Amino acid sequence: MKQIAVVVHGALGKVGREIVAGVSHDPNLSLVGAVDIQATADYLDLPDSGKKVPLAKDLGSLLQSCHPQVVVDFTIAEAAVAAALVALKRGVNLVIGTTGISDSELKEMEQLANANKVGVVVAPNFALGAVVLMYLAKIAAKYFDHAEIIELHHNQKADAPSGTALATARGMLKSRGRPFIQALTKKENLSGTRGGQVEGITIHSVRLPGLV
Repeated sequence: MKQIAVVVHGALGKVGREIVAGVSHDPNLSLVGAVDIQATADYLDLPDSGKKVPLAKDLGSLLQSCHPQVVVDFTIAEAAVAAALVALKRGVNLVIGTTGISDSELKEMEQLANANKVGVVVAPNFALGAVVLMYLAKIAAKYFDHAEIIELHHNQKADAPSGTALATARGMLKSRGRPFIQALTKKENLSGTRGGQVEGITIHSVRLPGLV
């Protein structure tokens, strides 16, 4: 089987480096280029191979020279959307693990993907456990009037709540078909103690060193 040519967008980030390693070690994939806003060199050394691939700050210029079939993005929402528009207009498939992308931006991606006959996968979490959790939460949401979400991450996570927590809440709301009933507190002794809320679902974000 012919290898699938891949470019990683956000290749120097924490997750990006893991994706670079994963793609490099997969016999069905071929890493042909990497993009990162922090790039200071023209090439990226691939792990355990001694090989290099082109490295650039700008996705558009790299696509012209590398001609990948797929762009994998793990960056931030603003960068992911900009990269998606560039890739889709060039007829390149997308896999996006970045969270915080709005519904209107997703709709625009869908329209471009259909127009250029390519695919887009946008997943707030690639862990099987998280996917199953979100699926089961949608089922349970039909039978409960009250709901709260507590999510835990390491202290260096940039956003709160997580994209997975928000996706879970939105999936529950869609399944239920109406807002949940928020339990109101008569006296809040410390501002913000009850957390944030999405249509009645209260979300609490824990951030501590050592959490995975």
